[in-house]
Amino acid sequence: MTGTNVRISLLAFAAALTPALLTAQLPATPPERTVIVNATASIEREPERAQVLIAVESQATTAQQAAAANATKMDAVIAALRRAGIPGPNIRTVSYSLQPEYSRSGRDDPQRPPVITSYRAINMVQVTVEPVTKAGEIIDVALKAGANRVANLSFELKDPDAAHRDALRVAVQKAQAEAQVMAEAAGQRLGPPLQMTSGGYAIPRYARDMAADVMMAQAPPPTPVEPGLLTIMASVSITYRLEPR
Repeated sequence: MTGTNVRISLLAFAAALTPALLTAQLPATPPERTVIVNATASIEREPERAQVLIAVESQATTAQQAAAANATKMDAVIAALRRAGIPGPNIRTVSYSLQPEYSRSGRDDPQRPPVITSYRAINMVQVTVEPVTKAGEIIDVALKAGANRVANLSFELKDPDAAHRDALRVAVQKAQAEAQVMAEAAGQRLGPPLQMTSGGYAIPRYARDMAADVMMAQAPPPTPVEPGLLTIMASVSITYRLEPR
């Protein structure tokens, strides 16, 4: 290798090595100072509508008789609900079953086949009631018309998303207030938020178990219903930048 070639190679090597040396000599950028705050907030709202599960249960010796008797009673219940002011779309069938009933005697004897003694038909509808103050009245109307089972009563909001947004605003304000206190205690100034995330969201609903069969022959007293308040919760996690004062 000639002298000229050696000098060119050394210059090229030096040129390639210089940026790496300069980079290694530069001071490291200090990490950004941040504070992470988690906050949860809850608000209360009055429920705006109720959902009632009402059923008619019928029993007969044949499947056709049980189904026919059940249909007659449920038609009467639905007609009474509509007369009470419940619109058609607010009455929805949620379940229907027609099953045989077997004799209990000989059930433990594997040599004896089960004997069908009767058939039971159950038709359940979900009734949406507005306002919630009419829930007790609607239950009484259905029972008087022939319903013999009230399975569940729940209360909810018409626009739960709007209520969740209100709770979310409160959670963000709470998080910012806590971050401000932490920054001041650390001798820093609270900067802008760098990252924000919200927690999961469940539709607010308050349910009461009213599973009961109506066996009284005489008219019961009016059904009392107290809806109370719904609690809507929201949670956030926010990362703020800390800046020197």
